[in-house]
Amino acid sequence: MLFPKKPTSRFLLLTLTLLLLLLSSPININASDPTGSEDDSDDLEQLLALDEQEDQQQEGQDSEASIRFSEAEVLSKAQRIVLELNSDNSKRVIDGNEYVLVLGYAPWCVRSAELMPQFAEAATSLKELGSPVLMAKLDAERYPKVASSLDIKGFPTLLLFVNGTSQAYTGGFSADEIVIWARKKTGVPVVRISSTTEAEEILNKHQMFVICLFEKFEGPDYEAFIKAATSDNEIQFLEAGSIEVAKVLYPDIKAANLFLGLVKSEPERYTSYEGTFEAESILKFLDYNKFPLVTKLTELNSVRVYSSPVKLQVYVFAKADDFKTLLEPLQDVARKFITKILFIYVDIMDENLAKPFLTLFGLEDSKSTLVTAFDNKISSKFLLQSDPTPTNIEEFCSGLLHGSIATYFKSQPIPDNKNASVLAVVGKTFDDLVLNSPKNVLLEVYTPWCINCDTTSKQVEKLAKHFKGLDNLVFVKIDASANEHPKLQVDDYPSLFLYKAGDKDSPIKLSTKSSSKELAAFINKHVKAKDQVPKDEL
Repeated sequence: MLFPKKPTSRFLLLTLTLLLLLLSSPININASDPTGSEDDSDDLEQLLALDEQEDQQQEGQDSEASIRFSEAEVLSKAQRIVLELNSDNSKRVIDGNEYVLVLGYAPWCVRSAELMPQFAEAATSLKELGSPVLMAKLDAERYPKVASSLDIKGFPTLLLFVNGTSQAYTGGFSADEIVIWARKKTGVPVVRISSTTEAEEILNKHQMFVICLFEKFEGPDYEAFIKAATSDNEIQFLEAGSIEVAKVLYPDIKAANLFLGLVKSEPERYTSYEGTFEAESILKFLDYNKFPLVTKLTELNSVRVYSSPVKLQVYVFAKADDFKTLLEPLQDVARKFITKILFIYVDIMDENLAKPFLTLFGLEDSKSTLVTAFDNKISSKFLLQSDPTPTNIEEFCSGLLHGSIATYFKSQPIPDNKNASVLAVVGKTFDDLVLNSPKNVLLEVYTPWCINCDTTSKQVEKLAKHFKGLDNLVFVKIDASANEHPKLQVDDYPSLFLYKAGDKDSPIKLSTKSSSKELAAFINKHVKAKDQVPKDEL
């Protein structure tokens, strides 16, 4: 899991906040000065009542502070369980232990800061479970040579060393998911539940799990189940031999001797498996059903979301407060497209997550709720261009599923080309000004960040002036960073194309390294004027 090395102040802010929580203790000073006269007895009672109320508030604040301190103490203890690697001990630790799960981090890395407490909590759980996995962390910024020797190239990176040989971490990034992955990789792919008490503890512990009921823990079906459990990297697999125990975890079990179901902590809680007991079929069932009805995109789950086998993905961009109102009706819509469309929510105010997507639509400055979609099979994108009401979203999803909505191509507003020697083309006008034009068209494709584009643009301006008397030739340009068209697939900037009249499907590419005179000679060769007219000198 690699991320660019870019320092940020958010980690410092997180550290400062934790220190403030540890050092703060609410103080209330209550004072009263009753006179003791009988005439003021009512006032005295009111003051006493206020004192009692403030005392209760003080107790509540003390309790809250105690909880905060307790949580911080637990985190501190967990972090102490994680061994800190350095130049002196890293080789000895990794070579001297059968299993070592290493977190490579940098102090300034926000994602490292988010993962660190999850990693520490996982270390505590694994120790309590008696796992042989040693949890260790390395400040890769401080010890770059050690990081390089361990093949840590970005932050955060998780690697499992088995007898000194590393393998990439492929699990989730919550404490629970780290524990599940580590146990599976060290010989505990399935946990057997033998009592209703154990089953109830599981309900409180896991957000998602697979429960399988077997009459006997043997045979082809059981072997397929174990194979699937070993291959899966994210979900806790549980087995039970008693229907009473299994029903604590999955109340609506129909079969009495063989059953598999997926349980999630969300509105669509129970999903039963209806296929044959083959490992690949079970894993496919989980891949298509493991996500919530609506998944909130985070830095830590983004890879899992993008790699989902559900290739039709609908992204809802909204402010957190606005999304609270939309969530329930959106879940109702998502229910109708289970396993067909993956629904994802992105906080539109989170620039790191939202902006890369919105830039693809030319909407990077938007702050209003937007609904977009991607078909990752064909790398196409779509935009809901009506109000994001539940009804409109459902119609949009139905059109996406049936292929009846148009692919979205971003475009700038239509420009005013009055008196321009080189016409500006945008996505919306590419058909009219280039493909459907009866004239020959010389097109310049550029981007604002292209180093050599400015030189080519000046050449095109000169050519336009040189050929201004030629009625059947027009010069145009398009900013490829802000405009798209299905017939314009360019990866090299700048690019020059000549679209000949009558043959717009086969544009001729010109060399941008040619001189202005060479380009003019090329144009003269391919464009024939009806009437020769005087040309300006180049």
